[in-house]
Amino acid sequence: MNNFQYNRGFIVLSSNILSIPKIIIALDFREKKNAMKLVNLLDPSIFYLKIGKEMFTLLGCSFIKELQKIGFHIFLDLKFHDIPNTVFNATKAAADLGIWMLSIHASGGKDMLIAAKRALKSFKTGPLLIAVTALTSLKEENLKDIGIHITLTEYILILSQLSYDCGLDGIVCPGNEAKNIKSLFGNQYKIITPGIRVSQDLFYDQNNVITAQEAKKYKIDYIVIGRSVTMSKNPIKKLDFILQSIK
Repeated sequence: MNNFQYNRGFIVLSSNILSIPKIIIALDFREKKNAMKLVNLLDPSIFYLKIGKEMFTLLGCSFIKELQKIGFHIFLDLKFHDIPNTVFNATKAAADLGIWMLSIHASGGKDMLIAAKRALKSFKTGPLLIAVTALTSLKEENLKDIGIHITLTEYILILSQLSYDCGLDGIVCPGNEAKNIKSLFGNQYKIITPGIRVSQDLFYDQNNVITAQEAKKYKIDYIVIGRSVTMSKNPIKKLDFILQSIK
């Protein structure tokens, strides 16, 4: 039996598919009209939306509110990285928007991470606070460029432990590191992985990529799909292919 069907242009997921990674669509567009062409094809009960630096700079808070009115949960991916007081205030301002998830950089250090977590204490239901460990574009030699002389895996595990100790809800990390993190910190510690590709996709500037099938195998909670879908001539067909591959 096929677990996915089309309904008024939407992909609809049957209720018996609960163990697959949840899909976050990265809205990285230069123009709002192009973003909305894709948004209008998506079912907000299945897909989450990620607003990053580009679209937030172009369209600001009002765009988030517009998407929320349609019913979407928003991952605000601004990767805050600053002194603790600034990150505290920025985190609180972001939470005021009613977003579902927020990213900060784990490399900002213990005091910054604790400040961000403390900023959410006054919210009855605040966003998930997620720490970025290493960008999927990062190569091991890039660590040496900034004076870090350990492996990429070691670096990610150190920042994962720090984020866990500071009470964050999870991390962003390359998919091939997820199984180690899940074994250390358990299923409650969320893992978000970008750089999801299918076999025929270009890697672009991503160096650490995995397939959606691998994400399911590694028990990744959320996969972020961007150019694989947003640059596709038929994004719904591409999403359906991805969903079929992990059902």
